[in-house]
Amino acid sequence: MPFGEVTITLEDVATLTGLAINGDAVIVDIPDEDWSAMCLRLLGQAPTDLGGGVIRITWLGDTFDELPLSASPETTEQYARAYALSLMGGVLFSDRSGGSVHLQYLLLVEDWRRAGRFAWGAAVLSYLYREMGRSALQMTASSSLGGDFGGWAALLMLWTWERFPHTSPLHAVTGAQITQDAVPRGIRWLPAQTRQHGDQFYLYKLWFDECTTFVVSI
Repeated sequence: MPFGEVTITLEDVATLTGLAINGDAVIVDIPDEDWSAMCLRLLGQAPTDLGGGVIRITWLGDTFDELPLSASPETTEQYARAYALSLMGGVLFSDRSGGSVHLQYLLLVEDWRRAGRFAWGAAVLSYLYREMGRSALQMTASSSLGGDFGGWAALLMLWTWERFPHTSPLHAVTGAQITQDAVPRGIRWLPAQTRQHGDQFYLYKLWFDECTTFVVSI
């Protein structure tokens, strides 16, 4: 094309989502203990049907629905880890299972201070690229017109609206005038009523930038 190639960059991730693009690499080591024992240690509970280190996100939602008012600091951390695990498995690093997450991600939030040093934005972008690449290869192999892919699809959507505003929903374009300088910039593409009720972008930024603060705020 005459205007050259375009793609999602690390700068896009940082400005649109507020996720860190600099820091420690997001790498998971296989634990010495079995998955059930690790789940009990970090979450305080484990599902009876846990197998192969895979857990249902619905179980996390049902089990850690609301933090008790009298919760201890240990329980608060467990609820925060459950939220983080569902966020990673259901949004940021989602796969094509449609509702499961591997417990390996739980190790990333075992130590909150260490979790705050990870380059989460870089990991999210790398994962999305990998998933889109797999989908493209699947399409080519099957000569299909479509292929499912995992990863944070909303990042692709927000990038498209940011770079090609004429493709965005009309209500989002109108709302953009209200929060033109909002940080992260992805907020301005959300409906105004969503922003007024604590949209998830603020939660993403709060948790990934200041993990320990998030634990206290729960």
